[in-house]
Amino acid sequence: MFDQVEKHMEEEEDMVKEGLMASPREIFSISGPIHLTSIDWNNSYHRTSVASCLVQAVYTLERDRQQNRIGLKSQAHHWWEFFNFTLAETLIDQSDGSIYGAVFQYKLFSYNYHNTPYSKTPPLHVIAFRGTIMKPHSRSRDLRLDLRCVRDSLHDSTRFVHAIEVIKTAVAKTGNAAVWLAGHSLGAAVALLAGKIMTRSGFPLECYLFNPPFSSIPIEKLVKSEKLKHGVRFAGSLVKAGVAIAVKGRHHHNKGQEDDSFMKLASWIPYLYVNPLDPICSEYIGYFNHRNKMFEIGAGKIERIATRNSLRSLLTGGGGGGGSSCSDSTSEPLHLLPSAYMTINTSKSPDFKRAHGIHQWWDPMFNGEYVLHQFNQ
Repeated sequence: MFDQVEKHMEEEEDMVKEGLMASPREIFSISGPIHLTSIDWNNSYHRTSVASCLVQAVYTLERDRQQNRIGLKSQAHHWWEFFNFTLAETLIDQSDGSIYGAVFQYKLFSYNYHNTPYSKTPPLHVIAFRGTIMKPHSRSRDLRLDLRCVRDSLHDSTRFVHAIEVIKTAVAKTGNAAVWLAGHSLGAAVALLAGKIMTRSGFPLECYLFNPPFSSIPIEKLVKSEKLKHGVRFAGSLVKAGVAIAVKGRHHHNKGQEDDSFMKLASWIPYLYVNPLDPICSEYIGYFNHRNKMFEIGAGKIERIATRNSLRSLLTGGGGGGGSSCSDSTSEPLHLLPSAYMTINTSKSPDFKRAHGIHQWWDPMFNGEYVLHQFNQ
């Protein structure tokens, strides 16, 4: 009996590898939050679950495409239909034909909520972006875009240019209050960059960023001693502040515009989801903790200057503050973020794949630490 079960499981695994069958992680009834039969839009766990599942829907859309799963074999639709959404638009990368994002629309017949100061309404549109898929059909393009994240040049990619056009179109139709952005990993980088541009243009969007890449050295993971971490970051802040004062002293006429550009972001508070065991995003924890510590020890003035600048941007002439146009405001690193509502997964992740995965964010056994980081103007 057990031999037969084991043989059956091995056959299933082979079929998954060969692309003849969906992975359990792509099947909503196995891996999705099926316990959420009624959504309370005031509940942050519920909103997080919806946003992260719609990102998973994009991953599954692309896997359906890659494995030619159509009709009853397709798995993606379960990830949005369960939450009463429809697929309004599929976003395709012209470079490789892969599906990198989607626009989901909340079904209008149930959009009958009264907007009061104390109740959150469901979004009319959620624009979601997937991260890297390490499969032959998408791997090459995704990895090139991952490199762009490290080099702070994601804004120049055709994928991002297409994404921001789609977002602007949705906002023009329904207004920014009815649109959410959501993304995981590389997709979180797209959503964060787009969120910053829209906020600077006067259209802040509710934004859910799962495991967003931090385009700097991951001190949080590399250095174990808390004292040494603080020392390294303190030295970094001093250098950045010094260089910023020297560079911007020479270009004084731009200083007000750059500061104004950074301060436009201060009131925008995206939802940031990080796992301390994930080196791709864990540095956000140290980034915000360090800023608080600098204010506590009376070095707030130094940190005010340092936090709005990137050493790389300063030395290459990017300035770090940028104007409100797409090209100016995107030359800065993604992680230059004044404010965020951070959720830290304090559950133990067995490996990198789990620590960086999207599934952790709707896990009902989730243990989290929630911290609001608001930039003091």
